[in-house]
Amino acid sequence: MEHTHASHPDIVKRLKRAHGHLAGVIAMIEEGRACVDLAQQLHAVESAIANAKRVLIEDHMEHCIGDGVGEGGKSAKAALAEFKALAKYL
Repeated sequence: MEHTHASHPDIVKRLKRAHGHLAGVIAMIEEGRACVDLAQQLHAVESAIANAKRVLIEDHMEHCIGDGVGEGGKSAKAALAEFKALAKYL
């Protein structure tokens, strides 16, 4: 079953940029670059991935959980269970 949201193309772009950035960090390590530079670049990659995850989770909470309950598709109990399962990734 296909499950897509309007935010997914943006998330894919973010992750592809992070993927390329990570490849650059790997090259920097192989070149013997300074650890401070490596830490800074790894922090940037980590932030990019965290932001992609945040957008995905926010979109899911709004559309899958919120709209599902609002439209009568999910019970409040089912929505709460889904939110609890999602919360471990916050």
